[in-house]
Amino acid sequence: MNIHEYQAKALFEKYGVPVPKGVPARSPAEFESALSALGEAPYVVKSQIHAGGRGKGTFTDGFKGGVKFAKTKAEALDYANKMYGNTLVTAQTGTAGRKVQTIYFTKAADISKEYYLAILLDRNTSKPVIVASTEGGVEIEKVAHETPEKIFKVFIDPAVGLQGYQARQLAFQLGFTGDYFKNAVKLITNLYRMFWDTDASMVEVNPLITTPAGEVLALDAKVSFDDNALFRHKDIVDLRDLNEEDSKEIEASKFNLSYIALDGNIACLVNGAGLAMSTMDIIKHFGGNPANFLDVGGGASKEQVQAAFRIILTDPNVKGILVNIFGGIMDCNTIATGVVAAARELGLTIPLVVRLEGNNVAAGKKTLAESGLKIESADSMADAAQKIVKLVA
Repeated sequence: MNIHEYQAKALFEKYGVPVPKGVPARSPAEFESALSALGEAPYVVKSQIHAGGRGKGTFTDGFKGGVKFAKTKAEALDYANKMYGNTLVTAQTGTAGRKVQTIYFTKAADISKEYYLAILLDRNTSKPVIVASTEGGVEIEKVAHETPEKIFKVFIDPAVGLQGYQARQLAFQLGFTGDYFKNAVKLITNLYRMFWDTDASMVEVNPLITTPAGEVLALDAKVSFDDNALFRHKDIVDLRDLNEEDSKEIEASKFNLSYIALDGNIACLVNGAGLAMSTMDIIKHFGGNPANFLDVGGGASKEQVQAAFRIILTDPNVKGILVNIFGGIMDCNTIATGVVAAARELGLTIPLVVRLEGNNVAAGKKTLAESGLKIESADSMADAAQKIVKLVA
């Protein structure tokens, strides 16, 4: 789960990570009071969407920049009014962009130097890793490609947590001295504590800055949480912004279905994440394009299958459906009954190919055959993929 920058910075402050003073405004009526709460200009006006590259983004009406420096209050209000309700397109949003529904005003900070800092999970070592660089405010992927020697990593043993010498090691590598060094060590230590306490999967500060006054501040904030641990964090779940999520994915979560929208035209309904990935691969292999990843799990009910069909058919790009079920625990006849009920309920008119294998498969195939519906049966994954690709071509 992702959260907005202003929400992430509120968490930072809770854990003693310094940030510039800021106030979010969720409607134009709140702009004046938000700026008044910040005091005198200059300000930074920031569009709040769940995507990076906002500063270099362009709104669909041609206005450029989702992050703007404002010398005066009037200038800040002008920028905010141009951003609010407008759709911002960045390198991470796709061409559709995201509608800006919150503006975050912050006090502009005096910047001496910019750095990069992130904490994330390293899949190879199964350990948290802190990544830091002297090159902040730019794309870290570019730094990693062109000047990898400027990126430093410290791996944390989760059994003992971040050790003091490790935070000091990073501060030394970043070149901090004096008050900057002490403040950087404290910031790194507190940021790791937040990462661990909240079951975050990624915390990124880009840029981390120093000021002439000796401060070390998180000028930006990007935080993602492990969905599997959210049951432990009701306060974090309350930060979820449904406006930033695909409506089909929200609806799927209500039925405990794992759904991720894609940009193809062949919908997939599969049980098991591995089989779902294989199904998408084989559709691509035979020249088709999957419209979604949809895992109904190992024990889906008839009602969940019907819900899955309803969600699939809300996507106007879907031209055909492939159901691929391996009945290890699941009863194939339960799936077949759900498929038939959903097809009748929804008056399905687009091609439907069903491949069943495993537990009670004979009964499942009998249910499909006796339904009187136009359902193509398949004997294997390859057979199913070739049939659905041909039918939607």
